[in-house]
Amino acid sequence: MINTSYEPVRLATKPHFQVLDGLRGIAAISVLIFHFMEFAVPDYSKNFIAHSYLAVDFFFCLSGFVIAYAYDKKIQQLSFWAFFRLRLIRLHPMVIIGALIGVICLVADPFGNLYGQIGASKTVLLFLSASFLLPYPAVPQRFNNLFHLNPPTWSLMWEYLANIAYALVLYRLSTKKLTLLLIGAGLALFATARLYSHLAVGWGISNALGGVARIGCSFLLGMLVCRLGWRIPNKLGFVPIGLLLLATFFIPYLNRINWFMDPALVLVYFPFLIALGAATTTGPFWSSVCKKLGDLSYPLYVIHYPFLWIFLSYVEAEKPGPDQLRIIIPIAATGISVLAYLLLTYVDVPIRRYLMRLTAPKPANSVVRSEQTA
Repeated sequence: MINTSYEPVRLATKPHFQVLDGLRGIAAISVLIFHFMEFAVPDYSKNFIAHSYLAVDFFFCLSGFVIAYAYDKKIQQLSFWAFFRLRLIRLHPMVIIGALIGVICLVADPFGNLYGQIGASKTVLLFLSASFLLPYPAVPQRFNNLFHLNPPTWSLMWEYLANIAYALVLYRLSTKKLTLLLIGAGLALFATARLYSHLAVGWGISNALGGVARIGCSFLLGMLVCRLGWRIPNKLGFVPIGLLLLATFFIPYLNRINWFMDPALVLVYFPFLIALGAATTTGPFWSSVCKKLGDLSYPLYVIHYPFLWIFLSYVEAEKPGPDQLRIIIPIAATGISVLAYLLLTYVDVPIRRYLMRLTAPKPANSVVRSEQTA
């Protein structure tokens, strides 16, 4: 049972999976490029990086692995609120920053006038929705996302709920019971893919329930990879395993078989990559690269989409040709990545450090967080 007192505990530091950090960064950059391509080339069958929407499932699987690795043997020493505080401090500053950027991009969009149609009152509600992770699909002009100002917030909502489920229930379950849950979640994932022909779901009012299958399946899968101690010893290092992950995102979108291919990749290939990445090592240079990619991944994922709304307004207003887009997209993607790194370094990290000090238990012994960034 989770300790319900506020007695501070010291959690031993555990080894860090550097290659997995690097893979997280590759996935986040792929999502950024994919979202640009969605507006530049809406037809998935013509999108060169069409399967990057599966990066979300990779994130979920990796999150289940990391949370189980960090907490399975230690969570009984923590209260639920101590655990949730750590997750809140880790995740939520960037959630608020992303919502603020969403407001700025909506109001200052030089190519569109969506703010004029929405008005200030609805914008405030959209900001509160994005900040508190409460779905508010109220912008039909832009596909009725659950969180218009910052659409990727839908996955963070499920991430929070999965963390809560872990702290209350999942960590207590035996490996056998987790396996049974995973079988049910896997069937739901196949049913979801069959219904929609793909797994690019969960973000909007028309496909919101698809998010349940995606988080349920992948988070449990990551937990089981950790619980079973599945590691595939190898000397591949970061670059080959990173290319194996990228290969997933470059798979062509084939309408006839995509409903089967998506869940198969999630259930088989992603845990395989995590088992590879968790068992490999890399030298000082690539370790540094992996750390930087891992650090960048979360802020990049959280802040990038509001700028995509401006890009969509530009595409609709100016109708740029392929030659123009080949110049604009790399420049914009680089700029967003630089901004994400600056926000991480000068805003997010200082805020998190301050909040950790502010909320730290008063007695002399302090809680030392053992989790890796998820």
